[in-house]
Amino acid sequence: MKAFVIDRYKSKGALRFTEMPEPDLRDDDVLVEIHAAGLNPLDAKIRDGDFKLILPYRLPLIMGNELAGTVVRVGPRVRRFKPGNVVYARPHQDRIGTFAEFIAIRESDLALKPANLSMEEAAAVPLVSLTAWQALVQRAKLKKGQKIFIQAGAGGVGTVAIQLAKHLGATVATTTSTVNVDLVKNLGADIVIDYQKDDFADVLSDYDVVLNSLGKEELEKSLRVLKPGGALISISGPPDLNFARDNGSGWMLRQVMRLLSFGIRKKAKRQRVRYSFLFMTANGKQLGEITTLIEAGIIRPVIDRTFPFEAMNDALTYIEAGRSKGKVVLKIK
Repeated sequence: MKAFVIDRYKSKGALRFTEMPEPDLRDDDVLVEIHAAGLNPLDAKIRDGDFKLILPYRLPLIMGNELAGTVVRVGPRVRRFKPGNVVYARPHQDRIGTFAEFIAIRESDLALKPANLSMEEAAAVPLVSLTAWQALVQRAKLKKGQKIFIQAGAGGVGTVAIQLAKHLGATVATTTSTVNVDLVKNLGADIVIDYQKDDFADVLSDYDVVLNSLGKEELEKSLRVLKPGGALISISGPPDLNFARDNGSGWMLRQVMRLLSFGIRKKAKRQRVRYSFLFMTANGKQLGEITTLIEAGIIRPVIDRTFPFEAMNDALTYIEAGRSKGKVVLKIK
């Protein structure tokens, strides 16, 4: 099968387009022919080696973290899917590889594709929607009447998180550039801060939750936005000790992560707020709940551009520029 791989970690290095063996199928696996794959900043970070300590992949590695496609074959223990089913997923972090024509994926990571989405639209959903779900529903337990600040509202995670937060009954504030103000308002944002004109830390206060997806400066300024007892959830780091434990990291790596997050945890404690790092995990059951929201018209994907499979490196360069609205997708089949 055709696939895009990396042979070694290299900052901004090109992925190699090559032939790879079709994946082996385990007893609880589903073999999926991939029609479309979503791209994410995570793909660039994996390529650059930013996660090689916590995600020790064996190289060469087929890249890619979300997909939509058709079931070709199932393992003997699979019960929920059969050949011909149209599905979408974020594979388990240890078994990525959606920039390819086929992938073997655990049954528990899969969900049926929303009936009202195309393959390309569906491929844009799994990683960002699961990130938003696990941050807002699972981690923050966001409730009606609460206030949440979602950074980078026009980004992949931001566009979904705004819609989910409004569905949960929260007041939503976000940041974006001038050109995307109308986009995030149409998604449901109540307060929109143009970061080219204003500093969110000077405008917002007394918030229950902040979803951080930016750098250290924005992370630390977010503490000023929260009220005592609030929650600062970061999907861009630094990783903390709880994440290290959940990830099964050894003692030494746990200490490294404890030190990496020491500064922000200390400042959060001083402000009487909770800091946590979220690295989303594959979950077919949660994705099924998201499917229900999509088919009800509550959440809709926002797609910036679709690239042909062979232009994968161009697509990755495009998202690294940081100006895409919503998601960028590869059309594979």
